[in-house]
Amino acid sequence: MDTVGRKREVLLPLLLVQLLFWSFFFLCQTSKAEAAIIPSNLNYTKYRQVSNLRLERIERHLDKINKPSVFTIESPDGDIIDCVHKRKQPALDHPLLKNHKIQKVPPEIPKLKMVKTDAVRDVSNSSKSDERLGAVNWQLWHKNGQRCPKGTVPIRRSKVHDVLRAKSLYDFGKKKRHGLPLARRVDAPDVVSGNGHEHAIAYTGTSQEIYGAKATINVWDPSIEVVNEFSLSQIWVLSGSFDGSDLNSIEAGWQVSPELYGDSRPRLFTYWTSDAYQATGCYNLLCAGFVQTNSRIAIGAAISPVSSVEGNQYDVTILIWKDPKLGNWWMVFGDNTLVGYWPAELFTHLADRATMVEWGGEVVNSRANGEHTSTQMGSGHFAEDGFRKASYFRNLEIVDSDNSLSSAQDISILAENTNCYDIKSDYNIEWGTHFYYGGPGKNPQCT
Repeated sequence: MDTVGRKREVLLPLLLVQLLFWSFFFLCQTSKAEAAIIPSNLNYTKYRQVSNLRLERIERHLDKINKPSVFTIESPDGDIIDCVHKRKQPALDHPLLKNHKIQKVPPEIPKLKMVKTDAVRDVSNSSKSDERLGAVNWQLWHKNGQRCPKGTVPIRRSKVHDVLRAKSLYDFGKKKRHGLPLARRVDAPDVVSGNGHEHAIAYTGTSQEIYGAKATINVWDPSIEVVNEFSLSQIWVLSGSFDGSDLNSIEAGWQVSPELYGDSRPRLFTYWTSDAYQATGCYNLLCAGFVQTNSRIAIGAAISPVSSVEGNQYDVTILIWKDPKLGNWWMVFGDNTLVGYWPAELFTHLADRATMVEWGGEVVNSRANGEHTSTQMGSGHFAEDGFRKASYFRNLEIVDSDNSLSSAQDISILAENTNCYDIKSDYNIEWGTHFYYGGPGKNPQCT
């Protein structure tokens, strides 16, 4: 064997040993015991310093909300769905629900009142092709054909990176506290211009008693410019004082939030608060409160497919209403799929009824670089662009005191900055009370 061959024979094992040593050293440096930097394979999570104490605090919190599963499903989009026994879900950790018994008898779902009308049928929407996303096949984690066993509920697992994207552990899973109320009429909703929150909404707050709301919501994937901004389309069911600390709110719809989820996919979400977003409530199942009863819908999971400009339009129907017998506020997805409920014990004013309902879009504009950002609302198109371009809410309905649905009448609309996002409402037989809304954010008129 020549000299080069002998050297290669000696050097190769040494190089292999060194490679193994440095690989082991790197793993040790990033282990839980020595972790100083938490890397991420998500584009939305930056490398950041994490102390051992903070990491331990985060992991203790995750241990509380990530309940032991009887089965685990890996979604094609990277989500991990844990199938948790329904009696072990996070909701029942709430101190007010210590003795709560999960409602077994399903509530009576409100039905639409048949209203006689002599109005001429408006066929402007009759050729519109919408595809309602079914309650079983609309989430990405269903694509591999796996399902959670009966008696369990699917819960999207939270990870360390999810918490690190939040401002703090306390802020994880919570909406940012709203700023000063927008100057408005006395009966206008609690929308705000502070903290960068901008809206394009329809609302009703009449003297009638309100026990819920329903709408069919067009689903898009708006672009988000800054990681801590979001874009959502939802229903708000509200009661309490808008200028105090006792506002009660129940919310559901779809949202794109890179900070919360680590990607830019639209996802089903819920929210609740009983103290004007101060300390109570959270998104989805990230704290105790919402009791899930459905084994096939994961709150916080990605929605697929989504609408495209000049292409197919997809929408989801959401109903929130109060069960007149037990007083819990239930959520239905699609036509008759019960998802779960917010127990009456969580609320003060909503323990009785709602006083206002809002439907529409909300974004956060952080004014990065001192300018309005290009975060989109809805489809990113203004309302006047209409069907297959602008996003819509259709068939806006209210639940009455007799547990029946009726078309929302005399709605008002509101947008803080119509150069950035706007809204236009209408009515016809097929779509009932409906509206188009949204916008691109930054443009020559929106700066």
